[in-house]
Amino acid sequence: MCTFNDFMKGLFCTSLILTLLNCSLAQNISNRVLKIKKAHGEITLDGILNEEDWIEAAATSDFYQNFPADTSYAITKTEVKMTYDDNNIYVAAICHDSLSGHYVVQSLKRDFSYPISDAFAVFIDPFNDQQNGFSFAVNPLGVQREGLIQGGGGFGVTTSWDNKWFSHVKNYQDKWIAEIAIPFKTIRFSNVQSSWGINFGRNDLKRNESSTWSPVPRIFNVASLANTGQLIWDSMPKKAGSNVALIPYAIGSGSEDFQSNDKKVSGNAGLDAKVAVTSSLNLDLTINPDFSQVDVDRQVTNLTRFSLFFPERRNFFIENSDLFSQFGFRQIRPFFSRRIGLSNGEQVPILAGARLSGKINRDWRLGLMNMQTEGLGHLDLQGQNYTVAAVQRRVGVRSNIAGIFVNRQGFKGNTIESSDFNRVMGVDFNLASQNNKWKGKAFYHQSFSPNSKRNSYAHAVWLMYNSQNIQAHYNHEVVSQYYNAEVGFVPRLSNYNPQTGESINQTYWRFEPNFTYKFYPKSKKVNVHGPGLYWSEYVNSSFKTTERYMRLFYKLNFTDQSEFVAEANNRRVLLYWDTDVTFSSGDPISSGDYEFNSFRIAYESSKLKKLNYEFIADYGNYYLGKLLRVQGAIAFRTQPWGIFSLSFQQNEIVMPEPYKNVSLSLIGPKVELSFTKALFLTAFVQYNTQAENMNINTRLQYRFKPMSDLFIVYTDNYLPYNWSIKNRALVVKFVYWLNL
Repeated sequence: MCTFNDFMKGLFCTSLILTLLNCSLAQNISNRVLKIKKAHGEITLDGILNEEDWIEAAATSDFYQNFPADTSYAITKTEVKMTYDDNNIYVAAICHDSLSGHYVVQSLKRDFSYPISDAFAVFIDPFNDQQNGFSFAVNPLGVQREGLIQGGGGFGVTTSWDNKWFSHVKNYQDKWIAEIAIPFKTIRFSNVQSSWGINFGRNDLKRNESSTWSPVPRIFNVASLANTGQLIWDSMPKKAGSNVALIPYAIGSGSEDFQSNDKKVSGNAGLDAKVAVTSSLNLDLTINPDFSQVDVDRQVTNLTRFSLFFPERRNFFIENSDLFSQFGFRQIRPFFSRRIGLSNGEQVPILAGARLSGKINRDWRLGLMNMQTEGLGHLDLQGQNYTVAAVQRRVGVRSNIAGIFVNRQGFKGNTIESSDFNRVMGVDFNLASQNNKWKGKAFYHQSFSPNSKRNSYAHAVWLMYNSQNIQAHYNHEVVSQYYNAEVGFVPRLSNYNPQTGESINQTYWRFEPNFTYKFYPKSKKVNVHGPGLYWSEYVNSSFKTTERYMRLFYKLNFTDQSEFVAEANNRRVLLYWDTDVTFSSGDPISSGDYEFNSFRIAYESSKLKKLNYEFIADYGNYYLGKLLRVQGAIAFRTQPWGIFSLSFQQNEIVMPEPYKNVSLSLIGPKVELSFTKALFLTAFVQYNTQAENMNINTRLQYRFKPMSDLFIVYTDNYLPYNWSIKNRALVVKFVYWLNL
């Protein structure tokens, strides 16, 4: 068994290698420059660029294609100008359109999907560090989309972040013009940084073309901050006065449980506040916060032995969320914010909380958070205090090293319960080469609890190479038996024994290599295709395989943005105990090793078309029996006011005697209506036989002011086999955003 010192030596050596690799691959891959000059007059957002400041502003054009190829200038022409005053940054985009027909617009709802919508976007890196930034986009009908760019933008934009900014779009016969005003109060920036990273994106989906001002290779996301140009200021932007936002809410609900004959009427109110301590450092405060989610988690069918991960969508945690949540890996998280305020799906009252996060300067980021919850007597849960501290230091050009401390401290009344705590400390090194071809991570985390034992660590190393033809990953993870991240998410560590109802932790290692090769044919129909191999293997402390998943596949991406994949899969699973592998209260099969093979095909049509669909079929061995899984979705878009869709999943598990065959269904019709850019109705049904539930959910949203909403949500739950009602609820929520 490796010791703590062995792991620290390995972590140091790996970090040193990755740092040297990062430095050796640094290069400047864009020389595009745009100069921004301060406006002398007032800018009116009307889509008519007749102000003297727009006439005198420097213009830039000649966008480069990102799709379907990346070797030429864009066919569709786009021109961009920028200026600013004491309060706002202004962007003007002239989006030429030489083709007849309707634009591709999904709906009138905010935060549309950029890849499948006609749009213009601006990507801003205020610290010019190629790590974090902001994105603002509009479509030809004036619908807005904003988000955070985290981790260099390699995985796109996080649109769960919302903030105030303004825009106007005017349509002409041969073009559409977008005027955008981004308040300095909305973004975090340095007032001593004379140049910012900047890029612009344009989708002309009638031509099926995506382009950017500063060239971005098609293997990278258009939001990649490694590929920005430079925005040169004629004078340093300054912090414009006080920057405080108050966000009060009020919520009322009524529910009726027909099984227990229980009726409830409840209400709540609270306040969030956002205070800009500096132009780059933000303080979030909350009193009696509302952590209900009026947009509830969608149901899924779970045929695994482990918990599923659902992302955080609560506003308090969103800004600078990567500073807290990106430690570790997806299934080895030392901190997971959904652990705060929720316990086994039940809401735990939060008294108050504060969170300070952001940039100290170009090289340093800081995050501090503290929250206090009440106890819940019926759950035998005492009051808890949660403290998280994170610090990040830029290394080289785009890499960083970061440390985290997570503390959960129990209280008995107003007294600290000295024997009720859990702590995790850790350090992560995140690699990102300047040419964006190399990415990696190495981390070591240690947990501390009462009566902590020696094996209470987690460690991992990941490295990825991504070029035009080759994408290759290597990853290994180690989680020791007594690693205990109670405010984190580590589902693979715990093994549930269905016979005793207990969970037992066991040390595991994971090895995860991955290789894909891509061909770029001259065919006008196929854009890229190629084979790949994915391998994931879990072993215990004795290096005996506990689970293996091998996937050999061939994937075709078509020029119309549809795709097809065929794959052969091999799985090996070690069941520690007799287990019901149908997860439907059936007879358990015997413990032991099981190996089985399956085949899968999947096709997804182009979402650019008004009628689009996807279909997936899996068939093969499944433990002692066979599994056929068929799933898919079909959607019709009546542009831009309605989307009508139906998703389904059917699992047919055929088992030998004396076991029972199992049929699991998940069906979900959905209607999304956009009456205006401020009024939306969403209604969906979820028929889930595994959960023995049919849910009907209807949500009306009225955005009566920027960032201010009224929600009305009505939901019913029924037993699926006889349609008898289980419960129903009505929720009304009011949120108001007030800038001081």
